[in-house]
Amino acid sequence: MGTHGKHRTHLVWDWNGTLLDDNAAVVGATNAAFGEVGLAPITLDQYREMYCVPIPRFYERLMGRLPTDAEWERMDVIFHEYYAERRAACGLTEGAADLLSQWQLTGGSQSLLSMYGHEHLVPVVRGYGIERHFLRVDGRTGPSGGSKARHMERHIAALDGISPEYMVVIGDAADDAVAAAHVGAKAVLYTGGSHSRASLEAAGVPVVDSLAEAADLATRITG
Repeated sequence: MGTHGKHRTHLVWDWNGTLLDDNAAVVGATNAAFGEVGLAPITLDQYREMYCVPIPRFYERLMGRLPTDAEWERMDVIFHEYYAERRAACGLTEGAADLLSQWQLTGGSQSLLSMYGHEHLVPVVRGYGIERHFLRVDGRTGPSGGSKARHMERHIAALDGISPEYMVVIGDAADDAVAAAHVGAKAVLYTGGSHSRASLEAAGVPVVDSLAEAADLATRITG
């Protein structure tokens, strides 16, 4: 990638809740996991207000205590089983496919980094027909529930020749901004996923309501 233009912006896209419109599946899976420990179901709005990582801390906000190791393991398994069943019915976020294609056509580069398990992520992204737009598609390796920062480090090292100062992470969670700052990249957060606007604004980076706005802003803040 040594030919990467000096002022070309590289986008690092998040997957769940950003490029993939999977809110209904995520909230349903969360409620299935909650049912395991006798918690009442929550709405999408409540989810957006309360969601945080690491995930056990999110569960603590709703249970009033941290789940035990055994509860966490059971909830995690149920979440992923339920989510896997319902993910197939989820579509890409409106306009996402065109935006990815347009970005590539105009010479911009982009990659995808998700906290969805790597071995599941790659075939899923391929199934939506968008894999060709990315220099890399990386999912989480190792246990679920943590922060993206360590994974971002690995992702950026693999994108050899692209400087973090020209990278903008686009995601739907405050943790995306944390991961970006961790490697010296910028971030733009999108309100269509797992966080409310108020909780995203607390991250101290630009917050937008559409992916097109996010890409447009990314170009301006790295210019």
